[in-house]
Amino acid sequence: MPSNDVLAILEFRGGQVTKAGPEVLGQARRLADTLGGAVHAFLYGEGANGAAAALGGYGVTKAYVADSPAFAAYNGGLVARAAKDAVAACDPRLVLLAATSPGKDLGPRIAASLDAGLAVDCTAIDIDGDALTAVRPVYAGKANQSIRIAAAPFVASIRPNVFPPAEAGAGDAEVVALDTAAAEGETRIKVAEVAPRETGKVELTEADVIVSGGRGLKGPEHFHLVEELAEALGAAVGASRAVVDAGWRPHSEQVGQTGKTVSPNLYFACGISGAIQHVAGMSSSKCIVAINKDPEASIFKLADYGVVGDVFEVLPALTEQIRALKG
Repeated sequence: MPSNDVLAILEFRGGQVTKAGPEVLGQARRLADTLGGAVHAFLYGEGANGAAAALGGYGVTKAYVADSPAFAAYNGGLVARAAKDAVAACDPRLVLLAATSPGKDLGPRIAASLDAGLAVDCTAIDIDGDALTAVRPVYAGKANQSIRIAAAPFVASIRPNVFPPAEAGAGDAEVVALDTAAAEGETRIKVAEVAPRETGKVELTEADVIVSGGRGLKGPEHFHLVEELAEALGAAVGASRAVVDAGWRPHSEQVGQTGKTVSPNLYFACGISGAIQHVAGMSSSKCIVAINKDPEASIFKLADYGVVGDVFEVLPALTEQIRALKG
């Protein structure tokens, strides 16, 4: 029988724990309190040792760390092997991680190694007696599925930007350095190189505000209107599938069922009709503003605020007003 502890899986990238980390830690602390157990953490990434002790400020009792140059880029087999050691050390009832791109790959690997039930991309999660209960969007966000996993251990991932992040306090966690050499020796895949796009822009899945453009912009030469509004707001730039398929924007900016799933506090849909494929990736946004000249566009059914107008007139005016407000 597993312990009553919760193990939070955290990624260290760019010199810090990623933005989704405090959100995972907040839910891990809440669920551990329900179980009457402790919170442990598995932190992976090159340079992660330097950030591990500070996790005690989030209520982490013990931090298991996989830190070596081999963890500079995400390698699913390597990270899963190291996570297996952390799981064996603390025997948690629940393994909790974020439903980011690495998390969507890592969660099933951990669940398979434990022969455990898996709940992915959850927007609500709880422990009910001996079972885990969760809610996740299905059918492109048109419905919510209730999940119940009756037998521990459990593995679950939570959708980024849905849950409030834990507030950091004082305190140090006990740091346990994992044997990364053993993990590196067993993995069959080696990541030779990762070439990130140096855009200097906010990452879509971690953005609080996103401005997305669609076919209503009529061509890539007009996408600067979206970029200018995003710059004024300090937002990330997104795009619909039609725009990406046409080659106007890179796939890394695609929001939707075959792109990225986002949950920002504020989402602008500019010249986007509201096809189900796109809605699947942004329907959980906290506030949606739609700008479209077609008053019958499907996006208005989802939007909290709608502007019926030409994006070529509305976007420049909106950008100018935001810049003026910011001085």
